[in-house]
Amino acid sequence: MDIIQAIILGVIQGLTEFLPVSSSAHLVFITDILGLPQNVAFDTLLHLGTLVAVVGYFWRDIVEIITSFISSIMDIFRGKFKEGLKEKPFKKLTWLLVVGTIPAGLMGILLQKQFEALFNSVIYVGFFLIITGLLLWGAERVKPGEKDVEDISFKNALVIGIAQGIAIAPGISRSGATISAGLFSGLNRELAAKFSFLLSIPAILGAALVQAKDITSFDASTAVLIAGFLSALIFGYLAIKLLLKIIKERTLMIFAYYCWIVGITVIIISLVHP
Repeated sequence: MDIIQAIILGVIQGLTEFLPVSSSAHLVFITDILGLPQNVAFDTLLHLGTLVAVVGYFWRDIVEIITSFISSIMDIFRGKFKEGLKEKPFKKLTWLLVVGTIPAGLMGILLQKQFEALFNSVIYVGFFLIITGLLLWGAERVKPGEKDVEDISFKNALVIGIAQGIAIAPGISRSGATISAGLFSGLNRELAAKFSFLLSIPAILGAALVQAKDITSFDASTAVLIAGFLSALIFGYLAIKLLLKIIKERTLMIFAYYCWIVGITVIIISLVHP
C-alpha cells in the first residue's frame, strides 16, 4: 500500500463512518477497486482516526460526561442516585450511553464470527445498504420528535443500542441505524444525531482495543500509517460537522437514495460478474 492509497482509504473511512452510508461497505468496495487485500490492522488504524475526530468534536461534552459519571457513582453511595439523574441532564445522558453501549458489546462478542462471514459476500453488503436506505426513508416519515435528554427513557437507549449492534453487519450504517432508531424513538433531530455520535465512541474504542494487536502486524511505512490516520481524522471531523448541519436544516433522504443506488448497483454487478 502506498501513501495515495492510504489517503483514499482514510478519506472514505472518515466520511462514511459518520455519514449514514456504511463505512464497512465502502472499505470493502474501495479495497477491491484498488486491488488491495482486506486488512484488519489498517482498518483498525483508520477507526482510531475517526475516534479522535469524534472525541475532538465533542470534547466538551465528553469532559462533562466523565465528571457526571464520577459524580453519579458518588450519588449511589450517598443514596441520591435517582435525584441526581433528575437534577443534572448530563448524569442521565451518561447512563443512557452506558445502556446503549451494552447491546453492541454483547452482539460483537457473541456473534463476531457470523458478522465476519458476511464480509465475504459483496451481495450481502449491497442488500444491507438497501436496508440502510429503508431505515433512513422510514425515519424521515415519522412525526418529528421533541424528546430532549430529560425525556429519553432507558428503553429508548436500549433500542438505539440494539440498532448499533446490528450495524456491525457490513452495509448497515452505524450512524444511519442509530439516528433512525433515535428518530423512531421520538428524539429531536439534533439530539438523535448527537446521541449517535457519542454512542460511537465506546463502540469504536472497544473494536479498536480488540483488534489493537493486529496493528503491529501491518507491514507499511510510517508515512503510510500517518497518512491514513490523519485523512480519516480530518474527514471524519468534517463529516460530523456536515451531518449535524444536514439533519438540522435538511432531510436524510439524499443518503437513502445513495444507499439504494449503490446497493442495487453492487448486487447487479455481483450477479453479472460473480
